[in-house]
Amino acid sequence: MKIKKILVSQPAPAPDSKSPYFDIASKYDVEIDFRPFIHVEGVSAKDFRKQKVDILSHTAIIFTSKTAIDHYFHLCEELRITMPETMKYFCVSEQISNYLQKYIVFRKRKIFDSSKGNFKDLVDTVLKKHKDEKYLLLLSDISKGDMAEMMEKMKLQFSKAVVYNTVSSDMTDVKIHDYDVVLFFSPQGILSLKNNFPDFEQGDLNIGTFGPSTAQAVKNAGLRLDIEAPSPETPSMTAALEKFIKQNKG
Repeated sequence: MKIKKILVSQPAPAPDSKSPYFDIASKYDVEIDFRPFIHVEGVSAKDFRKQKVDILSHTAIIFTSKTAIDHYFHLCEELRITMPETMKYFCVSEQISNYLQKYIVFRKRKIFDSSKGNFKDLVDTVLKKHKDEKYLLLLSDISKGDMAEMMEKMKLQFSKAVVYNTVSSDMTDVKIHDYDVVLFFSPQGILSLKNNFPDFEQGDLNIGTFGPSTAQAVKNAGLRLDIEAPSPETPSMTAALEKFIKQNKG
């Protein structure tokens, strides 16, 4: 079996970037296409109201991603809600804090972030110093419950609100069996595969995954897992892919 064509279920890297995928394509003379199997859609004002969350009853907003920022402020605009000057913002990283400049003026707000760039550190070192705030934790529909558990353990006052959903992209124009390898990075990608190709049979198509939850999703779907990362030998998806190509030079 010789690997000639690969589909990566992610957006394409910038053409001038130093992506390892470009190196692999050149080194092994393979074609690599990029196509996200999933995308995010903001929650509509109508659906947000069903959550019965009063944004202005909170004194602080928690952002875990730039995506959450975009969809939150779009939602506020749709709901005709203006953030009060007293609202505080807590971000998982400095990069996310800086992204807030797209929507707010820094000097008029109070913004805090984690120095380590993760939610646990934000809770342990930042939120615990502001226990009197009433937080609004912004999530996606597929967010795990561990963030809420951390806040509950710290006995913080908070509400949860879903501001965007992860949905399957339309892949029906893709001839999936034209590819020798398809790489996935989330369980939702596997769900999209099944949604787009309900009669899908794997056959000779090789499936690669990054992360244990994605690998488990492949197995739960009754599919064969051929490439798995990370591992001690292949810590990245590209390293695992290159190893697989070497093993199958045909």
